[in-house]
Amino acid sequence: MQSQSLGLNELSYKANSGMTETNWQTNLEKQGAVYKEDAIQHYGDAASELGATTNSNTLCDLSHLGLISLSGEDATTFLQGQVTNDVNQLNGSNAHFSGYCSPKGRMLALFLAFSHNEHLYLQLSQPILAPIMKRLKMYVMRSKVEINDVSNDILRFGVNGPDATDVISKALGSRPEKDYALVAIDHGAVIKLPSINGHSRYEVLIDAAYALDTWNVLKTNCTPVGKPCWDWLDIQTGLPEVGVNTQEQFVPQMLNLDLLNGINFKKGCYTGQEIVARTHYLGSVKRRTYLANMTSIDTPSAGDKVVDQAASEVGQIVKAAPNLAGGFDLLIEVRIEAKQTGNIFWNTHPVTFGTLPYLVEDEKKPE
Repeated sequence: MQSQSLGLNELSYKANSGMTETNWQTNLEKQGAVYKEDAIQHYGDAASELGATTNSNTLCDLSHLGLISLSGEDATTFLQGQVTNDVNQLNGSNAHFSGYCSPKGRMLALFLAFSHNEHLYLQLSQPILAPIMKRLKMYVMRSKVEINDVSNDILRFGVNGPDATDVISKALGSRPEKDYALVAIDHGAVIKLPSINGHSRYEVLIDAAYALDTWNVLKTNCTPVGKPCWDWLDIQTGLPEVGVNTQEQFVPQMLNLDLLNGINFKKGCYTGQEIVARTHYLGSVKRRTYLANMTSIDTPSAGDKVVDQAASEVGQIVKAAPNLAGGFDLLIEVRIEAKQTGNIFWNTHPVTFGTLPYLVEDEKKPE
C-alpha cells in the first residue's frame, strides 16, 4: 500500500524491507506463537487467550486470510461482472462482503472487499486463494486488469477489546467510526468490523516493511491470541466463511449474505446472478446460517454434516471455534424447518441454537 500520511502518527518506524512470510512467522514464533496448518493456534495457553478475548484487548495475526489485489483501468468493470455486490460502491472509505459464485449460483469464495490507492482488494480464506485467483484470471480476457497475490506484501492484524478504539487511535493516529468504514493510515489502512459485548474490533492492514514495528506497538496494550479466538469473534458476530470444504455448497442467502449487505440486487449481471436473484424474488430461501453451540471433546470442522433426530442430513457446519465452556461455538447452515423443529445433532452431540446480532427471518414456518 502506498503511504498516506495523515499527520497524526507520532510513531517512528524502521522499515524492514526484507520481510517475507518466513521471516514474519519466525518473528512471531520468537514471541511464542505456535503454528499449525499455517495458522497461529495459540501463544502457549489457548484457554487463557480465549478468556482474554472476552474481556480485554487482544491482537491477532490474520495471515490465515489471503489478500488479492486487482489494478488497471478495467479492474472495477471486470470485478463488477464477477461478484454479488456493487463494486462501484467501494470508494476508498468503506468495505463490504461479496460472494463469488459458480454459474449455478453456488459460492466459490466469500470476500471482504475494499479499495485503497487505486487498487481493489479481496480478502478470503488463504487455502482457496490460488485457485480463486486462477479462476479470476481466466475471465480477464482482453480487459486491462492485473491480479496479484499480495498476502505477504500487506500484513493484517486484528485488534479487539473494550479499549480497542483507544489502542488503534493512539498507535495509528486515526480509526474508522462505523462498522465496515475504512480509513487510511501511514503505510496502510484500518477497517472497523462488528464486535460484541461492548467491545470494538478492527482490522489493520500494513505494508510488510512496517509490520513488525506496528505489531510491537499494538502489542504493548493487547494480549496476542491465535486464530481460534478471531474465529470465535467471527462466529459471535455471524460472519461466515467459505473454505476448501465448503466451496459450492451454498447459495449466498444460505450464508445470510443478503442480511450482511453482501448482495446488491440492483446491480448488473454477474456469474450466478440468475439463481441468486430468483432465490430472493421468489422468497425461496429454505436454509439459513445460525449461531449455535455444543458440548464435545471431539473437534467439529467446516463442512461436517448435521442431522435431525431421524439421522437425516439437514445442514452443515460453516465455522467452528472452541468456547470457554469447554465445547464449541458454531455457525451452522441448516434447513429453516429443521431448525424450528429442533433436535439437531453433530456426531450424536446435540446442538443448541443461540441468537445472532442481526435478525434471521424464518421464511418458511413448519406446517
